[in-house]
Amino acid sequence: MTRYDKNNEPASTPTRRDFFARMSDGLCGAAIASMLGTDLRAATARQPYDLSPKPTHFAARAKAVIQFFMSGGPSQVDLLDPKPALTKHAGDLPRAFLDNVESVGAAGGLMPSPFTFARRGRSGIWMSDVLPHLAECADELAVIRSMWTTHFNHEPAIFKMHGGRALPGAPTLGAWAVYGLGSENRDLPAYVALDDPARMIIGGVKNWQSGWLPPVYQGTRLRSIGTPIVNLRPSEETPSEVAALSRALLDRMAAEHRAQRPGYPDLDARIASYEMAARMQISATDALDVDRESTVTQEQYGLHDKVTASYARRCLMARRLIERGVRIVQVFMNCPAGNNPWDHHSDLEGGLRQCCAATDRPIAALLKDLKQRGLLDETLVIWGGEFGRLPLSQGGTGRDHGANGFSIWMAGGGVKGGTTYGATDAFGYHAVEDRVSVHDFHATLLHLLGLDHESLVYNHHGLDEKLTGVEPARVVHGILA
Repeated sequence: MTRYDKNNEPASTPTRRDFFARMSDGLCGAAIASMLGTDLRAATARQPYDLSPKPTHFAARAKAVIQFFMSGGPSQVDLLDPKPALTKHAGDLPRAFLDNVESVGAAGGLMPSPFTFARRGRSGIWMSDVLPHLAECADELAVIRSMWTTHFNHEPAIFKMHGGRALPGAPTLGAWAVYGLGSENRDLPAYVALDDPARMIIGGVKNWQSGWLPPVYQGTRLRSIGTPIVNLRPSEETPSEVAALSRALLDRMAAEHRAQRPGYPDLDARIASYEMAARMQISATDALDVDRESTVTQEQYGLHDKVTASYARRCLMARRLIERGVRIVQVFMNCPAGNNPWDHHSDLEGGLRQCCAATDRPIAALLKDLKQRGLLDETLVIWGGEFGRLPLSQGGTGRDHGANGFSIWMAGGGVKGGTTYGATDAFGYHAVEDRVSVHDFHATLLHLLGLDHESLVYNHHGLDEKLTGVEPARVVHGILA
């Protein structure tokens, strides 16, 4: 009820009665806010943000993934997608090709490949002579020639290939897979990154981040030289009984600390990391000790060849980790001259020969090793970069970035070996047949792991986020066995 003063005007100063009448509104609001906050924290705390195994949406074809990420943009027309028209029209400069060129001023005419192509395996997949060892595995591969992406700059394209978005901060595909599936080994990380121990790859830790997924799902960088993780072991050894008592006390203190602070995923992830670190003191050292492999196996991978040794060590580690239940292993390239090794803007021939010499033998050995051990049928192996290269020359000897059409290959778990899928135009510039987007690639990868890309969601700021985002995405059934 409105109160009036002696002049019959609405009173502006509240009376004592007004104050007590309105105070109840504030108390009710505060009580409701408190109850809602408590309910929200309790609901968050009940979410199973851990690495326990989770059921798939449907039967999985693969249990694990090994991803060979070739940062920089491997040239499809020099490796997996031969284009005789480049020789016929060498030097021509189609003006329509310049709409997606990063450095227009350096663009030259169409440049034939300096390499020779031949059909490989019973399936007759075309492959360049710079991949002699992988050629022996041709019948295990499904080569997708019609990949395309939306960005021709490295970091946005890398972010898109790993996390489905061209901006940093989104969870990577490995984090999404572990969020959906959990882990089968509590003593090792579910998601591991093996990069060059001498130099960080472009993008750094963003290549295996969890983004806005709970931190427990992020990748763990393991070193391939020396101890797997710095400071994994204590500086001074203590008797096993004392160490066990210390860990038991820490576990009890951590449990009490966590119970007083429900709904804090960063805290849960930190405690889980400490607990795993204790278990990894034995398990990680054993898993990554490639010296336990036979001399024959080490030679097959090229472990004692200075050209292949570094990459061979990581490939052999990848197999040992997969054997022990690690879900996702990313193997990154060596970076001898820079953090983007396949970025051949000049001396394409020399650069490709160097990259393939370092990786071809170890990758082929891993495929053969997985098959011999009965692991290839349940391990999905992926090879590719963030984009490809243009059919045009750059500076006379190199190629610029090409996002409109490029090639990747997949093998193993659920993939139809000896398959070539999709096509680019006559010059290898644009994907024109059975085009496969990055989101299609992600949907297919999740499908092979038994996950529906539409159902694998995480509520972030009120939105049900997905690896494949809001753009259309399809499973590429043409490469599935």
